[in-house]
Amino acid sequence: MSLATFGETFVTLFVVMDPIGTAPVFLSLTSAQSRSDARRSALVASLAAMAVVLVFALFGQAVLSYLQVSLASLSIAGGLLLVLVALEMLQGQAAPPEDQKGIALVPLATPLLAGPGAIATVMVLVRQHPGAGERVGVYLGILATVVVIAAIFLLADQLSKWISAAALHFLTRIFGFLLTAIAVQLVVDGALSLARG
Repeated sequence: MSLATFGETFVTLFVVMDPIGTAPVFLSLTSAQSRSDARRSALVASLAAMAVVLVFALFGQAVLSYLQVSLASLSIAGGLLLVLVALEMLQGQAAPPEDQKGIALVPLATPLLAGPGAIATVMVLVRQHPGAGERVGVYLGILATVVVIAAIFLLADQLSKWISAAALHFLTRIFGFLLTAIAVQLVVDGALSLARG
């Protein structure tokens, strides 16, 4: 295994997936869940994000080529999906109880964690490191990143004990606004990429 490739993958993916920035959004989205359900959502979101990233690391170019979908189109789709979630947060609307389990997959796992940026990153890393030892470094780097993400989300759940309902309601509005900005940026980046051809 290449330790240099492992380190590069871990640091790059950690920055791109930004679990620290996503943790407050995780708290807001899971505020209606029990503590055990929130922990389960943290683990499911982390594992699902890992699955998405690994699939694109292994078969990304083939999948996108087969579907005739560009990374720019993927970015726009992810941005539009985040807009819907952000609007619900801004209006203070929680997902219905029957939809709470789905929060871990959409929008937490994707597009928040395993979004277009993470997908493009692992595809580039795999292309840049064709050797067997380097590839192992990439895959282990993905695994290490996901373990850290899961730990951060689980710690965020613990921190929720110290945040009052009113404060969480206020933070939900704030992070809904920030999430809207992230969503718009994804759409803009995708549109600019398409415009450049």
